[in-house]
Amino acid sequence: MIAIVTIAGQQFKVSEGQEIFVHQLEAQEGDAVKFDHVNMIISDASTKVGTPSISGAAVGATVLGHQKGDKVIVFKKKRRKGYRKKNGHRQSFTKIKIDSITA
Repeated sequence: MIAIVTIAGQQFKVSEGQEIFVHQLEAQEGDAVKFDHVNMIISDASTKVGTPSISGAAVGATVLGHQKGDKVIVFKKKRRKGYRKKNGHRQSFTKIKIDSITA
């Protein structure tokens, strides 16, 4: 069974047992989290499409840990003006494991 679920403003195509990185969640390591905004469920027999989400459907997951992503360098420059600005950013991610998909 495959589901398309919205987690922290982004849509993910998930299946049971899959491990994914999502934007930082307010949960501790080992906590169980539940996502109710399921957009589509695809099973062997049928496909359910929500408008915009399927009522009663949920995706359960377990938080495996928190990590930081790779550093992204933002460099701005205007030629012949002496303007240079260098900035860096590291996004925080949460690694989760999908436990169950209920329709």
